[in-house]
Amino acid sequence: MIFVGIDWAEAHHDACIVDEHGAVLGKQRVPDGVEGIGRLHAMIADHTEEPGQVVIGIEIDRGLLVEALAAAGYEVYAINPMAASRYRDRHATSRAKSDPGDAKVLADLVRTDRHNHRRIAGDSQAAAAIKVLARTHQDLIWSRQRQVNHLRNQLREFYPAAIVAFSSDLAHPDALAVLERAPSPTQGRALSASQIASLLRKGGRRRNIDKRAGEIKDALRTHQLQAPQLVADAYAASVAATVQVIRSMTEQIDRLAAELSQSFRSHPDAEIYLSLPGLGDVLGARALAEFGDDRTRYANPKGRKSYAGTAPITRASGTRLVVLARMARNRRLADACYLWAFAALNASSGCRRYYDTHRSRGKTHHQALRAVANRLVGVLHGCLEHRTLYREDVAWAAQLEAVA
Repeated sequence: MIFVGIDWAEAHHDACIVDEHGAVLGKQRVPDGVEGIGRLHAMIADHTEEPGQVVIGIEIDRGLLVEALAAAGYEVYAINPMAASRYRDRHATSRAKSDPGDAKVLADLVRTDRHNHRRIAGDSQAAAAIKVLARTHQDLIWSRQRQVNHLRNQLREFYPAAIVAFSSDLAHPDALAVLERAPSPTQGRALSASQIASLLRKGGRRRNIDKRAGEIKDALRTHQLQAPQLVADAYAASVAATVQVIRSMTEQIDRLAAELSQSFRSHPDAEIYLSLPGLGDVLGARALAEFGDDRTRYANPKGRKSYAGTAPITRASGTRLVVLARMARNRRLADACYLWAFAALNASSGCRRYYDTHRSRGKTHHQALRAVANRLVGVLHGCLEHRTLYREDVAWAAQLEAVA
């Protein structure tokens, strides 16, 4: 067996090869791309001819480099950068750091401690495609929210009447339609109820148009503090630009959501995900994307729960025991599981009882939701393991017996 550590970067990668006793067999810096992967293969071939005898440690779990290494048949481990940093501190107290040195650290880590780390998942191409779409869709939503927050800050500075009119959601089509036409207080006060109603129809509203138009007209004409005219004009131009950005992002989010739904529903596991309470196309796709579809990735439900960040951690010392939420986690997956648990409260009587039980024991809303999410992740693992759809009576059988 030989062990390879690769410290990757955008333009080049440092590689170090060690044998089973830790002796350095070779070091080299290779460029990124086809030439670099070719030189890596040649470097490895100097010491072994069997890909199955090569173990690689690298601080990333995706990308063309990782895919090329896995395709070659090497055993690739994705090492968390924090774990690599702690391992470096085990063997040196000077806090010295270099790219070739980090490659040596990674090679030694997979030589001695690879049983404590995770091999890269062998997800299917379908799951990888869903992951790309799901993450991009979520990134756009987060980016849009930043733009909405920016718009709110702009309006607070010179146009507080607009915040009164659209306090619930500045990204709503009603708000965008009116602010596009009237990005300043003067223009807003000049709008009649019929003009606002016309804008709401163009924005897509189909119900309560006249009532909503009247409410918006009254809000825009409320007496508010005013900014100097030159400043207000500058802010109006800024608001108009921000509204266009938000509108464009909303269109792209909707388009990606349609593509994500289509890609997700074509996956073999989609039927199982959709059978669970609280999961629809978008949330189910996010969960599948982050969990992956490699059947061997999680040895048991506990492993899946830990990866999702729903399983709590304990800190015990002597007679002191503290149970805490898990902070080291996949943020995207933890966010999806939290929303999943919240949506499941109204879709599953078992989830609702489980939540109420935790609340009656003094748990906070967030703690109770994490407990529900943790239980649902375990149920999902069982459904995927046995290739069965969710059943309410089976998932909450123990709880139903306790109630009876």
